[in-house]
Formats: sequence, C-alpha cells, structure tokens
Amino acid sequence: MNFDEFKISVNAGYPPETMGKELKALWWDAKGNWDKAHRIVQTMNNISASRVHAYLHRKEGDLNNASFWYTNAGQRMPGLPLKEEWDEIVRSLLKNETGIE
Repeated sequence: MNFDEFKISVNAGYPPETMGKELKALWWDAKGNWDKAHRIVQTMNNISASRVHAYLHRKEGDLNNASFWYTNAGQRMPGLPLKEEWDEIVRSLLKNETGIE
C-alpha cells in the first residue's frame, strides 16, 4: 500500500487487517476517532508507537504528555502543522512496512 492508497482506504468502514497497529491508529485518527487511535498505541512499547502516541497527544493539545512520548521516540516535538506531521508519520510507517512510500 502506498500513501495515496492509505488515504483512500480511510473511506472504508475499517482499516485493512494486514495494516500494522501504528498505521491503524493513524487511520482511526484520520476518521476522527482519536480515542480509538489512542487506545491502540497506548498499549504498545516501541519507537514508532511512541511517535504516533506523541502526535496524538500533540493533536489533543496535551503538550507535556506529547513531549514525554516524543522523547521516548527519540525525537523533539516538531514545529510543523499537524497535517504535515501525520503525512510524514504515515509515509515513514508505510515505507517500513512495505518499502513503498
């Protein structure tokens, strides 16, 4: 799946089963279901999940919590708009899962 296919998939009722949990969280976030996205990543303990978790708390406006998760992901809080960060994370995760951007 590439980035454009991922964005189109958000029109479906559910994310593809083969999609990794981090991408599923961002998929649900794109559907407007922040809570479901957060429930997925809060149970995970890896760098990519921490990055998604950080983004979600930044989107929520909880910058202290976001900062904690960015640190766990080995990153600083970005200064770019949330939409651009979402795109960047999705592209990175897709590349890691499929080798396709």
